[in-house]
Amino acid sequence: MLFQFLVGALVSAINIGIHALVTVVAVAIARSAGLRVTVRPRLHLMGVMVATAAVLEIAHALEILVWAWTYDIVRAAPVSDSELLYFAFVNYTTLGYGDITPVQAWRLLGPLTAMNGVLLFGWSAAILFEVLRKTLDHVGLIKDDVIP
Repeated sequence: MLFQFLVGALVSAINIGIHALVTVVAVAIARSAGLRVTVRPRLHLMGVMVATAAVLEIAHALEILVWAWTYDIVRAAPVSDSELLYFAFVNYTTLGYGDITPVQAWRLLGPLTAMNGVLLFGWSAAILFEVLRKTLDHVGLIKDDVIP
């Protein structure tokens, strides 16, 4: 059981590192795009938010791939590679269909994957909110804390 926790902690740490790197990149891109002078602030805001969300989705997909590779390395479930990716998605998003079950020796990886996914989705939501707030401040769509 301890080995499962160690593997899960290592993969979680790798994913947190990936998310930190993507956060730095996404915020830098959003900052440079968000600070441009624009004649169409609403359209500009939409572009910045869509780009930020897309970058974060790519990060989540990469993090799910890391979990799927880990499942493959430790043989966490008796399924093919494509099914391992599906299994990782189901665990990471906490969807939990239950149509694929892990082998007994690695059953804690699913909840550890879910815990990692919940944390990183929350982090992404915070990033999106901060980019939205900063961009709204810059383009002048917020006046007295009210969006027109």
